[in-house]
Parts: sequence; structure tokens; C-alpha cells
Amino acid sequence: MPPEELRGWLKLIRCPGLGAAQLIGLMQEYGSASAALSANRSAWSAAGISRAVRDAVDSLDADQHEADAAWCEAPRHGLIPWTDARYPQRLREIASCPPALFYRGDPDLLLLPQIAIVGSRNATPQGLDTAEGFAAELARRGLTITSGLALGVDGAAHRGALSAEGNTIAVCATGLDRVYPSRHRELAGEIDRRGLLISEFAPGTAPRPENFPRRNRLISGLSLGVLVVEAASESGSLITARLAAEQGREVFAIPGSIHNVMARGCHRLIRQGAKLVETVDDILEEIGGQVGAWLRSVPGAGEESKAAEIHRHQRILDALGDQPRAIDTLVDALGLGVDQLSAALLELELEGRVAPAAGGRVMRLKGRSDGGSKQ
Repeated sequence: MPPEELRGWLKLIRCPGLGAAQLIGLMQEYGSASAALSANRSAWSAAGISRAVRDAVDSLDADQHEADAAWCEAPRHGLIPWTDARYPQRLREIASCPPALFYRGDPDLLLLPQIAIVGSRNATPQGLDTAEGFAAELARRGLTITSGLALGVDGAAHRGALSAEGNTIAVCATGLDRVYPSRHRELAGEIDRRGLLISEFAPGTAPRPENFPRRNRLISGLSLGVLVVEAASESGSLITARLAAEQGREVFAIPGSIHNVMARGCHRLIRQGAKLVETVDDILEEIGGQVGAWLRSVPGAGEESKAAEIHRHQRILDALGDQPRAIDTLVDALGLGVDQLSAALLELELEGRVAPAAGGRVMRLKGRSDGGSKQ
């Protein structure tokens, strides 16, 4: 983007009183920020924008304006305006889409098919393992994992995608010159290097409460569907799920124990029509029609044979034997990667064949056939 056009966009974004719909209307009328700023006050008034708002553009703080431009011109930083071909088409389709997106990282990831994974900030250890396992496997299948960088399930989803050498996008509720929560500073740095962080908020924007629902609509809007892993009855994740349904996106939910308060939000979503998810394939069945060709084109992303999956599961069950085993011990015994083992254990747990044990170990459950082996 030419420097003059970048600075024009930054002026319009910072202008108090200029709403997103009005800004997009100016782009539809004039085609560029520089052309819109060159229009006289009468033209702005004809577009329904007050003279006071137009005057505010000229009175913006020059130092702030240059600081914004310097941030956007730094390596792997930038701004993707509504007029840019890189602006995601799915986002254009939602109500009140943002006029521009600030980014850190690789903006080309916005053009890839995405699945959002969200859930409780106070997730259980099992919920964190589930989120990380699903994210890793979906990333291996060729999907980009989108979430909100929050504590709990969000962070686990980002880490799962990164652990599988996959793609992940963090949608932030602050300016991208800061990290919220601060505990995710290292994670945000890793996403910057290997993925993408985006925000509709200009640099310097603090984590205000009203920003988070706005962030949530982008998480769902960018994605083919939203997977809710754990959520209490009153949870921000349910807002994201509702927005996804309103935007015509798929809504998925993982069930849990009736005794787990963090499962109640997921159970409510399922009663309302969300798809109950037990395995990654439950998700791929729903979105395959939209991205099947893409997933088949990703090296290694195609679905492995059922026989290979059964064989691997049986090896794990045999290695578990009759006593709880530590993950590290299983990795050494089986020669599997931690991510591959975790994904397989998650599937076995959802099938009721293994369960977590004390000390971070895993135990094999009795009373069910394991592909013909003797129990």
C-alpha cells in the first residue's frame, strides 16, 4: 500500500465519530482513503457524515498519526483495509464488518480455511488437553486454527496448532502493540513468528470490556465453524457460538460430564442444535463440502486409512496394559510423537477406552472390546 494511502486510512480509522459503515461507504463512493480525504465537506455531508466529524480528521494528533504509520511499516506489521484483495471475503459478508485489520505475522493466512476453537478461560486440565488435541489434529488435516489468545481453551488451541507445525490466527481485543493477557506474551511472540495476530483496534488500544464481544464476531466471522470445548452456562464462548449461528457458520460442541459445570454451556448448545463432536472427523464431515478439495490438496492432510488408525490405537492399548502409564513412557515405548500420541489418546478417551489417571498418567478402561484383543 502506498504510504499516502496508508496514512489516509490511519486518519480515517482514528477519526472520532466516523463509524465503520460510514467509512466503508466512503470507500464505496471514492475508492480510496486519499480520494475520500480530498473530497470537500459538502460531499461528506451528502454521505450523511457531519461537518464536525470531517473537521475532526484535520485536528488529529500528528505525533499519534506518525506513530501509527511507523508501527504499520515495521517488518511483519501492517494494515489490510476493506479495499485490499487480502481482506477476507468471509468477513466482508458479516454485519458490521471492520473497515480494516491491523496485523502482525503472515497476512496470507487470512485466505486459508479456518476453524475457530473457543472455550472457558478456567478450563479443566481435561478441557485444555482436548482443545490442544483437536487443534493439533485439525491443523494436521490442513485447517487454520483461529482463536482469541485468551487464557484457558484459547491458548491451548493456539499451542495445539503450533505443536503440529500448523497455522493459527489470534484475534485480539487490544491494539497489537500490547499483549492481553500479559501471561501470553511468549505465546503471542511465537504466533507472530509462525502465524498471525490481527485486530480491528489501532495500536495503543487497551483491553476494554466492550472490545471482547467485537473480537468474538471476528473469530466466528473468519471461520467455517466454531468448536466450543468447555463453557459454563454464562460464558463469552456462547456469545461467539451465537454470533457464528447468526453468521451462518457451523457450531460444534464437545459434551462432558453432567457433573462438570464447564460442560453445561456445551450441553446447552447441543440442545439448541449444535453438532455434538467426539472426533475431528465429526467436524470434517460438516465442512467437507466447503473445503474438501482444499484439504485433499494439502500434503499429509488427507484422512489416513481406518486400518492404520485401528492399528495405532491397538498398539497404545497394548502398551498401557493393566497399569496407568505416563505419557513420556508411552512415547518411548511406541516411538510416536507427543502430538500424535495425544491425538490418539483423545480419540480413545472419547470412545471410553482410556481415561486420565493420577499424576498426569493414562489408564486403560476395562469392559469393552479393543478390536478383538483379550481384555
